[in-house]
Amino acid sequence: MKHLITLCTAVLISSLSYGQWQVSASSGYALGSATMKLGERINTSETENSYGSYGEGTNVQLRGTYFFDDSFGVDLSVGYLQGTDQDVSIIDLPSTEVNAVARARAFGASASVVYKFTNNIYGRFGALLKLGGKTEGVIYQKSVFSEAEAEAFGVPVGSYSETNYKEDFHGHFPLGFVGALGYKYDLDSHFSIFAEAEYYGISLKRKDSEISAFNTDVKLPDGTVAVSGLYTLDNLPEGINRTTTYVDNLSNSNTDTSKELSQKVPYSSFGLNIGITYKFERLNKE
Repeated sequence: MKHLITLCTAVLISSLSYGQWQVSASSGYALGSATMKLGERINTSETENSYGSYGEGTNVQLRGTYFFDDSFGVDLSVGYLQGTDQDVSIIDLPSTEVNAVARARAFGASASVVYKFTNNIYGRFGALLKLGGKTEGVIYQKSVFSEAEAEAFGVPVGSYSETNYKEDFHGHFPLGFVGALGYKYDLDSHFSIFAEAEYYGISLKRKDSEISAFNTDVKLPDGTVAVSGLYTLDNLPEGINRTTTYVDNLSNSNTDTSKELSQKVPYSSFGLNIGITYKFERLNKE
């Protein structure tokens, strides 16, 4: 046992002695991968499924890497994803218009193993974790009043309600996979630039959501506001909950509309990153 401990200590000291630190910064764009149905697009002639992944969008990353030798290392990175709008509900009917989209605003981290195949080509793979953020829903809805509704509000036929609101969805902390294959080019002994293809495989199970902004106005046929702030965040219409909790099971007799069945939403993506790396001096040159 003592010999084993001595050997492991010697290997660790040797690796640290000849190891090298480097830091990188990069930015890139990713397309959705392993997409799932997110909603529907409806008009007078057809209904179409909308597929996508909330992992699509622009990202920035900061990474620290430690190489034990000329080939093998470990990597820790943090990043932010500015997701693109994904269609959740698009309705275009004579009496109803809806434009509901959702996009990711997420912080994540990954821990990976890095291997240099050559001095220029490398690969890395490891675990991916979402640290925080939200899936932000932005909803616009226009509903044309029936004759009875218009009469009740004392407005002309053709008047309508116009609602705008935002809802922030939060999820349980997931664990996923990250893998990348890259090419780097040394500018000098310290700086290099790189380009890499990167894959994220991860899904997020919803935990809760909260309406963060809400406003409904009544408008005349020409768009003039007849009633401002009919409904607000502090005066939500009946049946709309400010907060919703997502659970794995619900009783068939449940009447609490603030609880809904949970679902998994995709964050998987495949993208391209471009960045720059700074290499520190070796701790102990040969």
